[in-house]
Amino acid sequence: MSLKVELKHGERIILGDCLITNEGGRTKLRIDGEAPILREKDIMTPEAADSVAKRIYLTVQAMYLSRTPAEHHTAYFQLVQDLIQAAPSTLQFVESINNKILTGSMYKALKDAKALIDYEQGLIANAQRGASVL
Repeated sequence: MSLKVELKHGERIILGDCLITNEGGRTKLRIDGEAPILREKDIMTPEAADSVAKRIYLTVQAMYLSRTPAEHHTAYFQLVQDLIQAAPSTLQFVESINNKILTGSMYKALKDAKALIDYEQGLIANAQRGASVL
């Protein structure tokens, strides 16, 4: 099965171990084969990982891109433990991510980790609203 990707000028994707940057005009690619692929909008950098959920996403991203994902499991499970302890309501998200990781559906685990980030941002916003009322 092929994946069709269209890149704007200057847009980047990660394909396996490679960072590909489009230096020309709009470019269309057809990618055949099995390799992890991330569009620029889905790439988390260590600098941008400024919350626990974002660090979880970064770790799942590392698993997805790695040839040896198990190397990242210890860091992942420590982050997950910290998150659940601080915010037990995140457990449903973590369970979904865990199930995807265990079944090898790493790209789907990334999507669930993105949903976890959105949920965490909502928790933070609610906490800040509550603090401003006091």
